[in-house]
Amino acid sequence: MQTTELLLVGAGAFLAGGMNAIAGGGTFFSFPALLAAGVPPVMANASNTVGLCPASLVSAWAYRREALRHGKWALLLIIVSLLGGIAGGLLLLATSNESFSRLIPWLLLVATALFAFSSQFSRLIKWAKGKLGGNVDVHNPGGPGGALFQLIVAIYGGFFGAGMGILTLAALSIQGFEDIQEINALKNLTSGINYFVSSTTFIIAGAVSWPHTTVMLITAMAGGYAGASVARRLPAIWLKRLVIAVGASLTIIYFFKTYA
Repeated sequence: MQTTELLLVGAGAFLAGGMNAIAGGGTFFSFPALLAAGVPPVMANASNTVGLCPASLVSAWAYRREALRHGKWALLLIIVSLLGGIAGGLLLLATSNESFSRLIPWLLLVATALFAFSSQFSRLIKWAKGKLGGNVDVHNPGGPGGALFQLIVAIYGGFFGAGMGILTLAALSIQGFEDIQEINALKNLTSGINYFVSSTTFIIAGAVSWPHTTVMLITAMAGGYAGASVARRLPAIWLKRLVIAVGASLTIIYFFKTYA
């Protein structure tokens, strides 16, 4: 790997780790950096997943007590996330580089929209919960509808991943979860499982560029540590706006590169 590629991937992963620690949206920095470094699209996505996996697992472990309060429901979410992560990973591996390249602008568009309109999405979910009313038991949340929604989210997460957290929050919220700590705990649990099984799938399939991924593993952790420090000094809204601007710019660029 050339010095330019090393710096590019390292900077992208550092920013990804930092943004994920503060406002989310790290994939907008690390995935395009891998593409710019010349990594084929499918391998870039797989390497990005593996590179960001440890941080996701650490977050899941930190919230393990809150997540496991819901015993059987947490276990169901784990199983669904396992199956969905594997399915999404296999779907990615079955996709050609050419086909995935044509999907990249659309995936970036969806992820950017989810990130940009997360507040409006939350209000929509609250409205839907109000309409459901008596069908939601806040003392015993969860159900087959939520499990099916989470399976779809998990498949998407294994295939691409950006915006998965927002979709997971929506799935949990509409099922009746109200405590923000428990919602975040279950989100981190499902994301950690999803990252782990899809990463394992990519590693077994030999779809990972290890020189680039090794750089990502180191710099993403450093970025996460730095991001936690920055989070104490800067309003998260500024950083969220930065992620949206980057996501929108990349979406336009990749639409132009792919279809112009």
